[in-house]
Amino acid sequence: MTKFIIIMLSAVFINNYVLSRFLGICPFLGVSKKLNQATGMSIAVIFVMLMATAVTWPIQTYLLDPNNLGYLQTIVFILVIAALVQLVEIILKRYIPSLHKSLGVYLPLITTNCAVLGVTILNIDEGYTFAESMVNSLGSGLGFFLAMVMFSGVRSRIEGADIPKAFQGLPVTLVAASITSLSFLGFSGVIDNLFA
Repeated sequence: MTKFIIIMLSAVFINNYVLSRFLGICPFLGVSKKLNQATGMSIAVIFVMLMATAVTWPIQTYLLDPNNLGYLQTIVFILVIAALVQLVEIILKRYIPSLHKSLGVYLPLITTNCAVLGVTILNIDEGYTFAESMVNSLGSGLGFFLAMVMFSGVRSRIEGADIPKAFQGLPVTLVAASITSLSFLGFSGVIDNLFA
């Protein structure tokens, strides 16, 4: 049980895919202007991460590895993720059309979101069991959610700030993202010492 807690907390705070590993930056910068969009995108990413892990881990373990087809990992994983994103898009379009419209082009971009592909591949590379992989995927998704929600708050504060002309737009967004990323640096080492 302790190992699951360590994996979860590490994925959320220390190895945060957006703020520490710099994966999934496109939706982080593109959809974090409004809280409802950031929340909707994060929930979709959490769902896709969990489903992608649930499908890719058995494929890797029981199909690719025993047949020496490990070199097909990236192609197979991308195909699985693309199919899952299509499923999410169909569900959102049918049941939550306002969220589907507000996410716009960023929803299909989950297919190419390197955080989703990264979590599936790193679960295999870390040698996690199926249960550990699912916990890591949930933690990674929650870390993505935390980063998106935090940054949408930062960006709402930026909207009302008096910013020099040279820093308006993308420059101030990148500076704010780097400062937000630095705030997570303080968590490194905490989890190890907590359960030592």
